[in-house]
Amino acid sequence: MIPRIKKFQEDVWKHYAAHKRTLPWRSTKDPYKILVSEMMLQQTQVERVKGYYQAFLDRFPDMEALAGAPLSDVLVLWKGLGYNRRAVNLKKTAEIIVANGVKFPKEYSALLALPGIGPSTAGALMNFSYGVATAFIETNIRSVFLHFFFKGESGVSDAEILVLVEKTMDQKNPREWYYALYDYGVMLKKTIGNPNARSKHYKKQSAFKGSNRELRAKILFYLVEKKKTTMGILVKKFGSDEERVRKNIEAFEKEGLISCNRTLRTKTAIVTMLR
Repeated sequence: MIPRIKKFQEDVWKHYAAHKRTLPWRSTKDPYKILVSEMMLQQTQVERVKGYYQAFLDRFPDMEALAGAPLSDVLVLWKGLGYNRRAVNLKKTAEIIVANGVKFPKEYSALLALPGIGPSTAGALMNFSYGVATAFIETNIRSVFLHFFFKGESGVSDAEILVLVEKTMDQKNPREWYYALYDYGVMLKKTIGNPNARSKHYKKQSAFKGSNRELRAKILFYLVEKKKTTMGILVKKFGSDEERVRKNIEAFEKEGLISCNRTLRTKTAIVTMLR
């Protein structure tokens, strides 16, 4: 296995030396800026994120600025990136960190305790911000390891891949190593297709048009604009499926984004944007 690992590392580093991508978030080690980029990049193409990243930081340059801003301002700036829950979690994280003394956590377990931060995002922060070699998997990394170590196999679990991620990791320079893996994964998808389809955890992303994600986004931005409305108006405006509208409003209420003055089964219920 050792010669194979050495060959793998050489191939990845060689490609990186020749095809290293220059991306704005790679020029910083600020954990806040790294977190913003990681949240934006979840299930979103790099080229799209480029157009949002600097604009977001210009408006919210640090944790204090983001924590103190109205959520509606954050969502308006996020519009077009999709998965608005990421923006909500990003703001909640800023609020928690600022409330605890404006010190960004440096421990993996503490990062995992923050809203919307899972193993991939926590691992990225440990490596890219703090230079602490930490094994993690995201879509490009998974692609690279499936291609090199699991040729012709399907149903490969992340647990199997993570063992190899740990064995092959550059302990002295994890930041650049993971960037190299990212860039190699991007190349693979452009040249041979998506190796992730052979992962046990692979799920093809559903179409946005007509999905609940689309409905949720429409309702949310209507509330951001109007601030206050009634269930009757929401049902009338978005109620091709009245029950779906109610379930989304219930979800917003549980997330602390809105308040309702009475049961949602009543069309006169007043729905108010809280944040």
